Amino acid sequence: MNKNRLEAFSDGVLAIIITIMVLELHVPEEPTWTGLLAVVPTILSYLLSFLYVGIYWSNHHHVVQLADTVTGGILWANLHLLFWLSLFPFTTRWSDESGFAQVPVMVYGLNLLLAAIAFYILMRALVRHQGADGALAQALGRDWKGRGSPIIYVVGIVLAVFNPLLGVAVYAVVALIWLVPDRRVERYVARLDHDTK
Repeated sequence: MNKNRLEAFSDGVLAIIITIMVLELHVPEEPTWTGLLAVVPTILSYLLSFLYVGIYWSNHHHVVQLADTVTGGILWANLHLLFWLSLFPFTTRWSDESGFAQVPVMVYGLNLLLAAIAFYILMRALVRHQGADGALAQALGRDWKGRGSPIIYVVGIVLAVFNPLLGVAVYAVVALIWLVPDRRVERYVARLDHDTK
């Protein structure tokens, strides 16, 4: 199957997720700096979730870029990922509106963990379809960020039991790790382009 529909559908769903999250932002009740200060936690929780959606969008683009075709299994793995990402607006809002209480922050971390696992499953499905010598397997290499992130999420979830803000801080650290551009796929594509010239 052609991969273009998978890309277009995924881009549309991610755009809707961001739209839902931004619609959850409410203007301050007072037209003052104090009023603005009161909504800073909401803006920061939106920013963190926006970063996560952006990171997934960027990495999704990179891994699918190296696929020529997709299978039914890859489509379902992609839907699995989109399901967990589609819960970001809910878990973000719940964390924020609860004042970053223990259970909502733990559920937010669980949402992040399950999205990371779903992305890993999608990558494995793409690699399996191409084979161990395929472009994606060669471009990804050891993938320490992909394997380490779920462990860090678990640490954040456990820390949230004792101090929810520590859990949020750990989730933010994972986002910062992924914010550093991952150039593996870009380098691989550039090397392919250079070799074919």
